[in-house]
Amino acid sequence: MKKSVRQSIWIALIAALAVLLLIAAGALKRMDKWAQDALFQRPGQTSPEIVIIGIDDQALAELGPYNTWDRNIVASALEVLASDPASQPAVVAIDTLYAGASEPAADRRLAEAAEALPAVVTASVADFGTEYQSGADGGLAVNSYAVLRYEQPYEALRTATVQGHINAMYDLDGVMRHGVLYVDIPASLLDGDAAEGHTRRVYSMAYETARQYAAQRGGSVGEPVTDRRGHFYIPFAARPGDFYDGVSVADLIRGDVPADYYAGKIVFIGPYAVGLQDAYFTPISRAEQMYGVELQANVVQSILEGDFKREASDLPQYILLFLLAFAAMLLFQTGRLRRSVWIGLALIAAGIGGSLLLYGLGYVTHPTWLPAVVLALFIVSVVRHYIRAAMERQRVTRTFERYVAPEIVQEILREGTDSLRLGGTVRDIAVLFVDVRGFTTMSERLPPEKVVFILNRYLTMTSSCVEKNRGTLDKFVGDATMAFWGAPLPMDDPIYFAAKTAMDIVEGARELSERLKEEIDEELRVGVGVHYGPAVVGNMGSERHMDYTAIGDTVNTAARLEANAPGGTVYISRAVADALGDRAKTTSLGGSVKLKGKAEGFEVLTLDELQE
Repeated sequence: MKKSVRQSIWIALIAALAVLLLIAAGALKRMDKWAQDALFQRPGQTSPEIVIIGIDDQALAELGPYNTWDRNIVASALEVLASDPASQPAVVAIDTLYAGASEPAADRRLAEAAEALPAVVTASVADFGTEYQSGADGGLAVNSYAVLRYEQPYEALRTATVQGHINAMYDLDGVMRHGVLYVDIPASLLDGDAAEGHTRRVYSMAYETARQYAAQRGGSVGEPVTDRRGHFYIPFAARPGDFYDGVSVADLIRGDVPADYYAGKIVFIGPYAVGLQDAYFTPISRAEQMYGVELQANVVQSILEGDFKREASDLPQYILLFLLAFAAMLLFQTGRLRRSVWIGLALIAAGIGGSLLLYGLGYVTHPTWLPAVVLALFIVSVVRHYIRAAMERQRVTRTFERYVAPEIVQEILREGTDSLRLGGTVRDIAVLFVDVRGFTTMSERLPPEKVVFILNRYLTMTSSCVEKNRGTLDKFVGDATMAFWGAPLPMDDPIYFAAKTAMDIVEGARELSERLKEEIDEELRVGVGVHYGPAVVGNMGSERHMDYTAIGDTVNTAARLEANAPGGTVYISRAVADALGDRAKTTSLGGSVKLKGKAEGFEVLTLDELQE
């Protein structure tokens, strides 16, 4: 394998493992719960066989505060339901607790009213806590889910009815997503109802209600899939208020509820008022609480319809997620951005669609895991691509700057490939040429390696002087260097910087000559020419091979000045001298220096000194 392929595989493995560990640590737990609620918990059709008669605000207004009610009131409601044997409900579930004895006549009346109906389910409650128990090895074991107390109806009512617990449990975020199918009650809490040392399994009110209803129709119900504590996932069919038709227990007692409303059906009687504090936040409507009797009705409907959902094991989801994350990261690294986007969208859609499909088949999965991981890995890959591109750009830029002036490189990078088209513009620029005096003779008498050594030292010095003074290094031609100021970017006072570069080169050549004298017994002297004027600046050459350079009479004049300048001397034109003004000391040579191609009277000056 190529090194880059191996590197991509390792990065994909590390990334897949990292996101897997984050998810296992619970990074998406809250988000995943919200996504499950939004995707899975959708309202459907409520069963017409389930009705609710509420202990609502109307009943409290007519019959008094709930804490003043005796058991005669609910007994009256049951008596109305039982008054016509042909129109009795199939099952009545009373979602309130009647533990302990009260006024004997009221207790007897309630029990007798319940006994007159085909089936009545009454409430019991278990209190949970932490308990230290003896372990199999003789030591102490901590049971954080121990039943410490169990309340059930008083004996007469218990005998006349079926009991179902009304324990409820919230998830950690305060939403009721799970029900408690059964509670195992220790024998010590059952008043002799179970043999010593054994427990009795008490099912929930919803399950007992569904079971009694199915039994009356010659059928049976299955059990939801539970965890080791009897908890199961509730698939809600209705939002808060969907099961409730506004029928109050006060209406029932007055005889205002027609018998066909409840005949042969499941009737829930329970609190339906805010002040009674029997309401819960549920996943089907997180903003509105659902009353306990509505929660019971939802669970009963799911049990009767056999709509049981199993929460899928995390292990196979972890394995599948790791494999898909590895493949996605590998594809993101090796593919183009557009293809990566389509791959990412496809995986996100597959994650959400697969979760919905599995939910329909009865499995509750984690719908956010794959979409969130794919999105995170896509962002990571884009950032990584960007960093790699930036590093490559920087590397190319550094390499390119070895061949082309940095200013030209920056201009190309800023303007894009349009700046690489052939053509030029006329600009006023200062042009500098520098050349080694006697270089041809030196090349003939010195070995090639020594010539190259001297030339590289010299060209390094001249290019450094140009760059230090913000010039554009045009080219090296043998031992000559050409540079200009004022292009590709306009600048203030280009003539001064060109003159300053010329003086720096002369001084640099002097110092370099001294070192070369000591090292290889050779000396180096240069001549410099500087001129200012209009020139055509741009890309010259062919479409495949071009130079960013300047051409025109100004360039030719600067070259002629350099060609005539003695070693250690800077020749400038009158245009340069006038622009420098008092900042420079010059000596006019008048027309004594004849420049090729120039008419008589072209003034040449030496640049003797330049002020900072």
